[in-house]
Amino acid sequence: MRNSDFVPMTVGADPIPRPTLVPGATPHYVQPLLKTPFHNRARALSQRDSFIPWAGYTTVDVFTNVEQEYFAIRNATTLYDLTPMVKYRIAGPSALSYLNRLITRDISKLKVGRVAYSAWCNDAGHLIDDGTVFRLGESEYRLCTAERQLDWLLSSAIGFDQLVIEEVTEQIAALAMQGPTSYAVLAAAGLVGVERLKPFEIGTFDLDGASLMVSRTGFTGDLGYELWMDPSHAERAWDVLMAAGYTRGIRAIGSSALNIARIEAGFLQPNVDFVSSAHTVLIGRDRSPLELGLEWLVDFDKPYFTGRRALVEERRCGPARRLVGLDIEGNKPAHNALLYSDRGGRKEVGSVTSATWSPTCKRNIALAIIDAPHFTTGNPVWADIYLNRELVWERRMVRARIVERPFFAPDRRKATPPGNY
Repeated sequence: MRNSDFVPMTVGADPIPRPTLVPGATPHYVQPLLKTPFHNRARALSQRDSFIPWAGYTTVDVFTNVEQEYFAIRNATTLYDLTPMVKYRIAGPSALSYLNRLITRDISKLKVGRVAYSAWCNDAGHLIDDGTVFRLGESEYRLCTAERQLDWLLSSAIGFDQLVIEEVTEQIAALAMQGPTSYAVLAAAGLVGVERLKPFEIGTFDLDGASLMVSRTGFTGDLGYELWMDPSHAERAWDVLMAAGYTRGIRAIGSSALNIARIEAGFLQPNVDFVSSAHTVLIGRDRSPLELGLEWLVDFDKPYFTGRRALVEERRCGPARRLVGLDIEGNKPAHNALLYSDRGGRKEVGSVTSATWSPTCKRNIALAIIDAPHFTTGNPVWADIYLNRELVWERRMVRARIVERPFFAPDRRKATPPGNY
């Protein structure tokens, strides 16, 4: 930076050089995290002042009480600020060919107006990330993922002509509206025809004079929708939805309550249940889709996609480990517990990645990575749980059983039209 770019400021007698700022801009060192278009509404409702970073934005972890927010997901309607979800526009005549090489699923089967849960790997068949692919037009797609992937997307595009890849995160505000009364709230807000949306379908509706794209998707395993809009309409959309849902107990929720719901649904969280192969440092920390129980996302009938050769070989030999569901005795969550094949703890066979007490299932549940051949459904394992009770640590060896996921899957999540609760 040139000397002329500095504006001297004086504190006492010492001049301190400061960079010249664009009028009205906040320096990055004063506010390193961005605010979403819903931030002012979220701040007004926040009683705990509990904010956490997500993809460069500041977002709410807890508004009032985790339990209250969780029960709203399962019994009413909730709003969750989804804006930090990283979004990429992928378009052009080569978009389909490019995505079919990048992603393990056969994207040619994805129709316009539909969404597909997807995963993509490196050449070794190790998972880089998972996310959702929206087909918005014949040659227009949107890829949504929890973390930024632009470097991998661009390097994977070498050799493809007439292809546009651009991040559009800041151009799209988003809300997740989840819960059994979510359809009723959208209907009350004036979204005519939203009852016809099937799971993983997309529709465009009018909300108080503004265009709103709605997808029947979510991260709770319950009836729910995700709403995508221009940031200039964000606060008005929030206000209209909160007013429409007042009689149905609508509530804003943070990430802690959502985490309980996603574990019940058996969904994976990046950097919790797996680490992207783009970020791992130690050998053996990478995970493949087959190890994470995502083999249904891998279309081996496709002639080629990145990582196919390695995954074909892994399928032939069988995965060395697998992510499974656990039903654990007692009511103390097995956070980060090591798992053993016997109560004496003589042979370690895996570890817990996510754990919670499920208020709806009334079960102590967890997701865990377990080594072969111990991951067979019904097989018993032992969880080494550490508890801190009034600053005194206790250790308990607790019996657990491998079970199928999801732990909670109500029929209402797929019902079309949804129930008008």
